Amino acid sequence: MLRMEIALLFVLAFVAYIYFSAGRKYTLLHKTFAELLIVMLIHLVFDATTVYTVNHLDTVPLLLNEILHRFFIGTMVLIVYLFYQYIAILVEEETGKPRRLDVAAKVFLVIAELGAMLLPIHYAVTPDGNYSDGIQVSVCYISTSFYLFLCIWMLLRNWKQIDSKKKLAIGTALVIELGVSLLQAFHPTWLISGMGMTLMTMSFYLTLENPDILRAELTEQKLSMLYLKSQVNPHFLYNTLDTIRIQAQLNGDKKVADLLMRLVDFFRLSVKVDRPMVALDDELELVEAYMELMCYRYPELQCEYDIDPDLGGVQVPNFILQPIVENSLLHGLKNKGYRGKVSISAGKTVDGMMELLVCDTGSGFEEGKKAVIDQMLQDYAKQPAKLEGNSIGILNAQKRIKLLCGREYGLWYTENPAGGVTAHLLLPMKEEKQ
Repeated sequence: MLRMEIALLFVLAFVAYIYFSAGRKYTLLHKTFAELLIVMLIHLVFDATTVYTVNHLDTVPLLLNEILHRFFIGTMVLIVYLFYQYIAILVEEETGKPRRLDVAAKVFLVIAELGAMLLPIHYAVTPDGNYSDGIQVSVCYISTSFYLFLCIWMLLRNWKQIDSKKKLAIGTALVIELGVSLLQAFHPTWLISGMGMTLMTMSFYLTLENPDILRAELTEQKLSMLYLKSQVNPHFLYNTLDTIRIQAQLNGDKKVADLLMRLVDFFRLSVKVDRPMVALDDELELVEAYMELMCYRYPELQCEYDIDPDLGGVQVPNFILQPIVENSLLHGLKNKGYRGKVSISAGKTVDGMMELLVCDTGSGFEEGKKAVIDQMLQDYAKQPAKLEGNSIGILNAQKRIKLLCGREYGLWYTENPAGGVTAHLLLPMKEEKQ
C-alpha cells in the first residue's frame, strides 16, 4: 500500500512541475488550483507516512504517530474544502452568481480542523492491516460528505448555465471522490483516500488546467487579434485618404502633413502584435491617432480625455480600446451624422482596480439590443471568436480581457441618462516589470 502512496506522490509532483513551469494566468481559479496542488503534495507525504506508522504501532512512538495522523486528517479536510472552492469559483464564472455558501464552507472548515487536531484518536488492529477509527476519523468522512453535497447542489442548480466540458470535469471529479470514499468506508484497511483525491485533482488538471489547453486558448486569441487588426475597415482608409487628397488640392497647408502623420501613426501602432499586453499610454496613443483622423473627417465630432496620470504605465491588452471606440462611433454617433462627443477616461476603483470608460452621446441602443449584447458578453466563453459581423470587436475584447487578465475582469455596457452608452472595461492594476 505504501508503494501506491509514493507512486501517487511522484505522479502529482510531476504534474505540479509541469503546471508551475508553464505560463499561467494568475486568476482566482488558477490560484485556487495551485493551492490545491501544493496541499495535495503535502497531504500525500503525510498519507504515505501514516500508512507506515499505523501499521507499525509497536515500533513508532505513539505521540509521533498521533501528530502525523492529525496533520494527515487536517490536510484532507483542507483539500476537500479547496475542491469546493475551485468548483464554486468555476460555477460563479460560468453563471455570474455570487458564492453564497462560502461563509458556511469556511465556518465548517474551522470546526473540522479543530476536530482533526483535538479529538481523540483510536486505532483498529486487524489481521488485514491497521487503521484509525472512532470520532476523530469521522471528521474526514463528515467533511467529505458536506463539501461533496455543496458541490453537487451547485452543479445541479446551475446545470443549464455551465459549459458541457466543465460539467463533465466537475461531474467526473465528484463521482470519483464519492466512489472512493464509499469504498474506503466499507473497506477501511484499503487506505485509498489519497488515490481518490489524486484522481480528482487529475480530472481537473487534464480537462481544465492543462497548460497545453491554456496555450491553445492564447493562440486562438492571438489569431483573432491578428485577424481583427488585418480587417481595419477599408472604407475608413479610403475615405480618410480622399479627405486628405481633397484638402491637398485646395491648399497645401501643414494640416495635411499632420493628418498624413497621424494616419501613418495609426497603422504603425495598429499592426504591432508582438506583445499581448502594452502600457496604457501606448494604447491611448493609438486611440488618439484614430480619433484625430475621425474628428477631422467629421468636424462636429469631439473627443475628450480624462486619464489619471498615475495609470500610464499600467498594462492593458494590446489593441483593446480602439475597437470599443470605433463601436461607439459606428453604432452610436453614425445615426446622428457623427455629431456629438466621445469621452475616454481611466481611473482607479475603490478596490484597487482600473476602470476605462468610453462614453458617447449617440443614439443609444435600439430596443432589445442591450439585452442581446449583455447576454453575449456574459456567455463569451460559449461562443467562438467572431471573424465577421457587428460584434467582432466587443466579443473578442471580452474574450481577451478574460484570458489575459482574469475572469473577474471584463467589459460591459450601461445606458447614459442623457443619451448614448458607456462601455466599461475593468482591468487589473499591473505595471510591466523592469
